[in-house]
Amino acid sequence: MASISSANSIIMLAIASLYTVPQQLQGFAADDIFDAEAVDEVEVLMGVDGTLSAGYVPQPVKWSVTFQADSASIDLFEAWYASQKAAGDVYFATGIVTLPSVGRLYTCTNGVLTSYSPMSSAKKLLQPRKFGITWESVIGASI
Repeated sequence: MASISSANSIIMLAIASLYTVPQQLQGFAADDIFDAEAVDEVEVLMGVDGTLSAGYVPQPVKWSVTFQADSASIDLFEAWYASQKAAGDVYFATGIVTLPSVGRLYTCTNGVLTSYSPMSSAKKLLQPRKFGITWESVIGASI
């Protein structure tokens, strides 16, 4: 029986004009590394006569990644956020997600930072921080 562990996942991220060489993200939260929302790329309409019509409409992919409070990768997201804020513009990213346990690789293109957690919540321990990226596309392949 094969392992489906996510502990060996590798995420590489490059941000245009900021981190042009892909950076490996590290220090993920224990129970929540990343999440991709479902995408509905087909719009449907039902006519009054019961005839269904449908059409393909491209949709962005909302993705979030979560880090322990002491993760070195938080620096990358803080720099990305601060740079966008200072420029009054967006910086686009590309990413590669490798999941060795299931032999899959995902190429993420034209992503923008759309959700930013400004600081960790303070409880007994500092809590994880979550950041959201909206991708133009995420394409999977076997490795």
